[in-house]
Amino acid sequence: QVQLVESGGGSVQAGGSLRLSCSASTYIGYIFNRYSLGWFRQAPGKEREGVANIGTNGEANYADAVKGRFTISRDSTKNILYMQMDSLKPEDTAMYYCAADRALYDIVSGRPDYWGKGTQVTVSS
Repeated sequence: QVQLVESGGGSVQAGGSLRLSCSASTYIGYIFNRYSLGWFRQAPGKEREGVANIGTNGEANYADAVKGRFTISRDSTKNILYMQMDSLKPEDTAMYYCAADRALYDIVSGRPDYWGKGTQVTVSS
């Protein structure tokens, strides 16, 4: 069974930092380096939005709202996806999900094959 498991969420004050992790298990973990990966978030009452993605070549892309504050990275030796979040703002409060797909296009379009269950990030002012 394919699983993506997020961790690292929590509650911080504005200006603080968190590092999210997403580990891949079993089948997808075995070929982790062949998958494009991404982070999405969904705030209460809002649609889910893409935050950042990273291709198999390591090239990263970010939503304008997080550029310069968030950094996505991957460790293919450990089958872990990370997102370092700095200078957090209250508007970053959301449930954060990691996702994986063989095609970066499906990550970008918000239709990846695999999703994690999410980790909550709450930023207070």
